[in-house]
Amino acid sequence: MRASSGFRAATAAVGLSFAAALTLTACGSDTTGDGTLTVVASTNVWGSVAQAVAGDKVDVTSIITEPSSDPHSFEASPTDAAELTDASLIVYNGGGYDHFVDDIIGTGNSDQLTVNAFDLLEGGAHAGEDEHSDGGDSPEGHDHGDVNEHVWFDVDTVDATAQSIADKLGQLDPDNADAYQANAATFHGQLEQISAITDGIAAAHKDAPVAQTEPIAYYLLQSAGLKDVTPPDFTSAIENGNDPAPAAIAATRQLLTDKQVQALVYNVQTQDRVTQDVRATAESAGIPVVEVTETLPEGLDYIQWQTNTAESLAAALQ
Repeated sequence: MRASSGFRAATAAVGLSFAAALTLTACGSDTTGDGTLTVVASTNVWGSVAQAVAGDKVDVTSIITEPSSDPHSFEASPTDAAELTDASLIVYNGGGYDHFVDDIIGTGNSDQLTVNAFDLLEGGAHAGEDEHSDGGDSPEGHDHGDVNEHVWFDVDTVDATAQSIADKLGQLDPDNADAYQANAATFHGQLEQISAITDGIAAAHKDAPVAQTEPIAYYLLQSAGLKDVTPPDFTSAIENGNDPAPAAIAATRQLLTDKQVQALVYNVQTQDRVTQDVRATAESAGIPVVEVTETLPEGLDYIQWQTNTAESLAAALQ
């Protein structure tokens, strides 16, 4: 991923800045000083999920909200650190994706409630592993440790995350526990609408070949029954912020010019000259491009965003 070389130093500075504050809050607190519950999410993706469960009972704050932001290289400010350490509940992706959260809360209150989505991925509790390692055994060769960490594209994991949020909000606010459970149930039903779209793709286009600029939509493609045939050397280089080898670029371009794939899944948040060239190649060959992002587009909630993405993928394959 595109992690900043200055991240560790910035995080260390944040930790020092709040050392005194953490000492004062070492006993833990479920609420702010005025008794208000606070929920803080690492990105607005998980903030949207949390808000769907919290409803009108609790306001949710998201640290990363800009569509142009890359969470992998995000550097937390002292204000961000304060929001996280003071939160009643923290919701984040985990798996090394938004590691600034782990770095900050690791120095804080050990009793603070958190929801780590990656740890809720079935068989995917590998949050301590290096997200850049090459295990070599995952489908299509795209792996991070043992499991791909872009779990917001996995509907079952998102559903489990929403349920965990409801359970922990109920623990913090027993008077409204039933409301949180009801909201989670409603959200579950909305997630099933997304699954219906991907199930339809799987039924109509089983094993259809597609390409990606990065393995970001791995779980979306998996649920849709599609086959990512992009050279792993290309996607891993792009994801890590490196230039792919010329042979990997040539092989990826060949997939498109020869129309060996039916769609190109394109991450617009981390595009560079190489991926822009790949997109241009796809468009010249008449290959549909399906745009994906790592944070919510402006004006959309999680359900709207993922519904639009699934529908775009289905349309591209027609």
